[in-house]
Amino acid sequence: MSDLGEHKAVLRDYLQFSRDALLWKLDGLSERDLRMPRTATGTNLIGIVKHMANVEIGYFGDTFGREWPTPGERISDDEFEADPQADWYATESESCDEIIGLYRRVWTFADATIDELPLDAHGRVPWWGEERNPVTLGRIMVHVLVDLTRHVGQADILREGIDGAAGLRVEAPNLPDQQDWPAYVAKLTLLAQRF
Repeated sequence: MSDLGEHKAVLRDYLQFSRDALLWKLDGLSERDLRMPRTATGTNLIGIVKHMANVEIGYFGDTFGREWPTPGERISDDEFEADPQADWYATESESCDEIIGLYRRVWTFADATIDELPLDAHGRVPWWGEERNPVTLGRIMVHVLVDLTRHVGQADILREGIDGAAGLRVEAPNLPDQQDWPAYVAKLTLLAQRF
C-alpha cells in the first residue's frame, strides 16, 4: 500500500486492489457459471467485468479526451440505444476469457490517464449534464472506485452462491477460521424467524 500522504497513489492502489478482487471472484468457474444470471435483474459475473471495462474506458478515456484504441471492443452508443443492458452480459460471439483480457488491457489504458494527469486535471463526462461538469481526475478516480467496489460486493455474493467461495482475497480471506457456517446460518435463521 502506498504512503497515505500520496493521494493519487492511494486511490490507484485501492482501484487496482478492487480490480484484482473482481477477477478473483471469477477464478475456476466455467463459461456457463460466469454467464448465468444470478439475480432477478440478470446480474452475472462476466457481465460485471464487461460493465467495468466499459466504465473505465469511458471515465478514464472519453472524459479526458483519450480514445480507446480499438473502438469495436467497447459498447457503442448505438448498441446502448438498442439494448441499455448491452454491457452487462457476454454475447454469444464473446468468450469470458476475451472479456477478462479486455478488462486487463483497459487497466493499462486507464492507468496511463492516471499517471499522465494530476488529480486536479479537468475533464468533461460527456453523458453527465453541464451542472456536473467539469470534473477533476480525482473526482473520477473516486467515482470509478465507488462503482467498482459496489460491483465487487455483488460479485462476492454471486460467487458465494455458486460454490461457497467467499472472502476478501485468496491469501487473506478476512473470514473467521474454523467457523461452522451451517450452524451460524441456522442461528441467524432462528433469530430472524422470531420477528
